[in-house]
Amino acid sequence: MSLRSDAQTIISSAIQAVQPDAAVKRALQGREFPGRVVLAAAGKAAWQMAKAAQDCLGARLDQGVVVTKYGHVSGPIPGCACYEGGHPVPDENSFRGTQAVLDLVSGLTAGDTVIFLLSGGGSALFEQPLIPGEELQDVTSQLLSSGADIVEMNTIRKRLSAVKGGRFAQLCAPAQVFSIVLSDILGDPLDMIASGPACADQSTCAQAQAIAEKYHLNLTPQARELLDRETPKALDNVETRITGSVRELCTAAAQAARELGYEPVILTDLLCCQAREAGSFLASIACTHQGQGKKLAFLAGGETVVKLTGSGKGGRNQELALSAAQGIDGLVNVLVFSLGSDGTDGPTDAAGGIVDGQTAPRLRAQGLSIHQVLEDNDAYHALAKADGLIVTGPTGTNVNDVAVVLVAG
Repeated sequence: MSLRSDAQTIISSAIQAVQPDAAVKRALQGREFPGRVVLAAAGKAAWQMAKAAQDCLGARLDQGVVVTKYGHVSGPIPGCACYEGGHPVPDENSFRGTQAVLDLVSGLTAGDTVIFLLSGGGSALFEQPLIPGEELQDVTSQLLSSGADIVEMNTIRKRLSAVKGGRFAQLCAPAQVFSIVLSDILGDPLDMIASGPACADQSTCAQAQAIAEKYHLNLTPQARELLDRETPKALDNVETRITGSVRELCTAAAQAARELGYEPVILTDLLCCQAREAGSFLASIACTHQGQGKKLAFLAGGETVVKLTGSGKGGRNQELALSAAQGIDGLVNVLVFSLGSDGTDGPTDAAGGIVDGQTAPRLRAQGLSIHQVLEDNDAYHALAKADGLIVTGPTGTNVNDVAVVLVAG
């Protein structure tokens, strides 16, 4: 129970450290905005960011629209209409919320300002498709199951959208856009975070076509034609501040581990590979360092991917944890956990998974093979049977994932 208690302390401390509230207020403090000021917030952390902005601006804010994931609105925000929509696949409510944003920014003048608060998840939540909604949902599902990374996915998605790839900023013109972005992509590429609605696009049509071929995407002629349509390469009405990153998440988790008596080592904040491979790698680190008589914590931040081979339920963090469970089978004083900082992992109510040396034996006793569970992509149900789900609820932030190996001696 000591390792589990330590893990929970690290999780809570790390998530609290990357809340966007203070950063949003810092970005707005002392700013003068002539003319009308309207607010648009999109993404999993949209409500939290909008609440912080409203607290800072007060009566100076004319109107606002918030578009976030189901279950992520935590109450009314004065002057703001809040919408919830589908993630990771956009739905009609995503489109409806986005239309409300477009209505909000239409007819603004050069003296007006759009405060645009953007966070991860915006690719699904902030969407006005240039193809039928059902077709966009199908393309999104194809990308999610293909093993494509987030940059590849967004290179495709921004070309099928009327608001991505800088097009939202064009729709706000001649008004100025002051964008505060909570990064959820490794390296903080502005044009890829939530598919860059207010950022000049750096990707090319040739890259989009190559990605479509690489993953054998089934696209209609209309969608293929849109891949050939270039996105805005320059914008003159946008100022952007980036806040938050997976590096901050890792640093905060490491500090919490240090305060609990562990010697922390941040292995990387650029983890990007198959979730199962990452789990196996972290398990091998645990095997190498266990039994040395000291408390160690190894941390890896980033975003892994899952290639669907089955039809079960789970997410990348749950797959990583369950894969690690195979490698630490029977070890004592070792624990591995992995979670998404936003509190959701894939289409589940769990943030991630937590395993120790007894996870694999518990599952075997119930007739479950971890190898087969992973082939079925059914980590959620297996971890539930082994008390291995991390459930935080919506956290109000979104800065990638962190995985941690704890070795107690």
